[in-house]
Amino acid sequence: MGKIDSVDEYIENAPGWQDGLRQLRQILLAAVFDEAIKWGSPCYTKDGKNVVGLGAFKSYFGLWFFQGALLPDPQNVLINAQEGKTKALRQWRFTDEIIDTEAVASYLEAAIEIHDRGDLIMPDRGRPVSIPPELGEAFTADPAAKAAFDQLTLGKRREYADHVVEAKRADTKDRRIDKIIPMIRAGLGLHDKYR
Repeated sequence: MGKIDSVDEYIENAPGWQDGLRQLRQILLAAVFDEAIKWGSPCYTKDGKNVVGLGAFKSYFGLWFFQGALLPDPQNVLINAQEGKTKALRQWRFTDEIIDTEAVASYLEAAIEIHDRGDLIMPDRGRPVSIPPELGEAFTADPAAKAAFDQLTLGKRREYADHVVEAKRADTKDRRIDKIIPMIRAGLGLHDKYR
């Protein structure tokens, strides 16, 4: 998919889950959310705060609850797609376009209650940045990139370091470093284009 400007466009371009996405969208809109496109996908907010997202992939479509770890899960459907990395976000994946609309509505009601109470799981923003050795070597070879890196916010430095660490193969780490060094020199964050 290219740049998506509307939820209708997102659904039309989704990989084969149009009926299920339309059903979920109707339930979301009935729950009195504001609808927007954020990070290239439908996002549903209340009072300007993200509550739930809607998305589609090759093998499933689903809902992403931004504070899902706080949700009661009587149907045992919520999963953490990135164990050890994601604290609050939980997904409800669907592989069948027959949706239990009452169950979905009850989860949305619970998400709204959590929002209205102001309950939040906050990210670990104070965690120090650990520079992977490969990135450290690149900074040794390019002191200007190191100086630019040091000027970035803690969160942006962590995103770059994690991006390199998460690569499993050495050649992937090298490719990632080659790609991010110009971005770092330019003072950009890894995910700035999505913000």
